[in-house]
Amino acid sequence: MDVATTVRRLPRRLLTILLSAIMAVGTLAVLSSPASAEPTTNANPEGIDVSHYQGAINWSSVRAAGIEFAWIKATESTTYKDPRFGANYTNAYYAGVIRGAYHFARPGQSSGATQANFFASSGGAWSADNLTLPGALDLEAGCHGLSQTSMRNWILDFYNTYKARTGRDVIIYTTASWWSSCTGNWTGMATRSPLWVAHWGVSSPNVPTGFPTWTAWQFTDNGRVNGISGAVDRNHFNGTRARLLALANNTP
Repeated sequence: MDVATTVRRLPRRLLTILLSAIMAVGTLAVLSSPASAEPTTNANPEGIDVSHYQGAINWSSVRAAGIEFAWIKATESTTYKDPRFGANYTNAYYAGVIRGAYHFARPGQSSGATQANFFASSGGAWSADNLTLPGALDLEAGCHGLSQTSMRNWILDFYNTYKARTGRDVIIYTTASWWSSCTGNWTGMATRSPLWVAHWGVSSPNVPTGFPTWTAWQFTDNGRVNGISGAVDRNHFNGTRARLLALANNTP
């Protein structure tokens, strides 16, 4: 007897239950993304951050090498868009890498609000899809001619605008020395933004005064990862994979 004949002979109530079960399985398959399919107890997930300097990236190989998250350069100032951002952002997603965008700040060139809007409109926005981190604000390369008070105001302007656009707190990327020199160890972001700290060649990073702890730590600028031909920045996440997913999904 063929399958079609068997199905036609099933009692109507049993057939309804069977079809409902098939639909439920299909729905679960759609909802179970690569990010959520893995154990959430994995401690200190490994990550990278990239830009066009890394050239073409094989994101499937990157993911297979154990990289779970990435920040990808999207913009700089108010006119520059990284030429590889679109490919990196899309391919990382389909490889199951939890990724977010970052903006290289140029505070001496325009207001924080102007740069936040440019960033949010050029790939830095956020969506609750289990694979998108909040955007990051890259603060480095000197104080850009601003006083400490002006820099504080600029950062807050960027933060407020980005949050109004996306509903998320922007991640702050910086070093302890930059934060001290350019903001005077400002405490104003401690309860607002997670910290992504850069400190290479040490066993534990110096946390900038003004932040309680680090969320991500860029521990080298000379890492190696399968799928990337040259050197790449590498990062640790401070917590389990469950906490990484909570950061991505804006959940407790």
